[in-house]
Amino acid sequence: MVEIATRVYNHKWKIDPIVRSLIDTDFYKLLMCQSVFRNRPDTTVTFSLINRTTSVPLANLVDEGELREQLDHIRSLSLSRGESTWMRGNTFYGKRQMFTPEFMDWFERLRLPPYHLERRGDQYELTFEGPWPEVMLWEIPALSVLMELRSRAVLDDMKKFELQVLYARAMTKLWEKVERLRSVEGLRIADFGTRRRHSFLWQDWCVQAMREGLGPGFVGTSNCLIAKNRDLEAIGTNAHEMPMVYAALADTDAELARAPYEVLSDWHEEHDGNLRIILPDTYGTKGFLENAPDWLAGWTGIRVDSGDPAEGAETAIAWWKSRGEDPRRKLVIFSDGLDEEKIIALQRQFSGRVRVSFGWGTLLTNDFRGLTSGDRLAPFSLVCKAVAANGRPTVKLSDNPRKAMGPEDEIARYKRVFGVGEQERMEVVV
Repeated sequence: MVEIATRVYNHKWKIDPIVRSLIDTDFYKLLMCQSVFRNRPDTTVTFSLINRTTSVPLANLVDEGELREQLDHIRSLSLSRGESTWMRGNTFYGKRQMFTPEFMDWFERLRLPPYHLERRGDQYELTFEGPWPEVMLWEIPALSVLMELRSRAVLDDMKKFELQVLYARAMTKLWEKVERLRSVEGLRIADFGTRRRHSFLWQDWCVQAMREGLGPGFVGTSNCLIAKNRDLEAIGTNAHEMPMVYAALADTDAELARAPYEVLSDWHEEHDGNLRIILPDTYGTKGFLENAPDWLAGWTGIRVDSGDPAEGAETAIAWWKSRGEDPRRKLVIFSDGLDEEKIIALQRQFSGRVRVSFGWGTLLTNDFRGLTSGDRLAPFSLVCKAVAANGRPTVKLSDNPRKAMGPEDEIARYKRVFGVGEQERMEVVV
């Protein structure tokens, strides 16, 4: 096991580049990329960095030259032979050859496209534009780079023993969470913490701690490189990006209303009925389910990723019942703003009513709250989203209006088309 404090203290850039591989990314990114490669390869998209926590002045903390160096390094990466073999030959969700030969041939030749970086006051403007299958793969590494460079900026003035104590406290903090989760009967939990992790080495340590501490209750990681290196299940399905882009491409209100379901129709065809998890909240969970075609009720489950998690699960249970489905056979994956107390409460509330699972993100892989003076390592909300498709703006409504994005007139139009009324504004934890 890597001695993290010593590695940080003796840091050498070539030993510890922030992103080490094109598969140092979330599994759902690769799954979505294959679907886009097949169904919408000629769509041009723009992704942009959005710092929701404006009190964190990234441009004052992170050196622009070092940021460029890390981004340029990512552009030099390509799949290694071992990584390609893992993707081509491994079994994912019980299916061999999840990735087609055509997609793998393309991915093995891929180098990520150029980026655009400018300083705007105390923040960075970082954008990526080009073919959707290429540009979408910038999201996770871009976030990982900014998050870790911010961590390194805070750690840079710490001496050796101070670093050792810091990481000892962070390890203790995580292990105490693991010990509390051990008592949860029937727990199923995965690491979803790549995009806003403290560092790659820390995420890897957290995954090992979860594996040892929770045993079979720990079901895998969304990080493909760690899954490969640690012989774990790679976990993931799809994200908001696909309905956002499909919706932006719609020419009429009627096409816009159908767009989220077209995404899942393409997804179903892509995966032969596998990976059937619905993410319903892009334009409001309630309206999505009320207008969903009957064939979606037969899918495996739902991921709850915004709004009140208990309310989202109750909405899903009521919908399944209304469509003649038994909720006890369905899976609800909670993945928004989780920490151990919320995980324990949700497991107790819904165990026996549905199959429950958790994707634990930032507060697993980046919870250094209270461990530095001024809380300088506290996690913050940084995202990298598709903001345009073929020159048209994208929109996200979410079940929490604080996560909404897009031009105001388009947000109003989407609310009208999808029947979204008043929403409760909730704090965005991370």
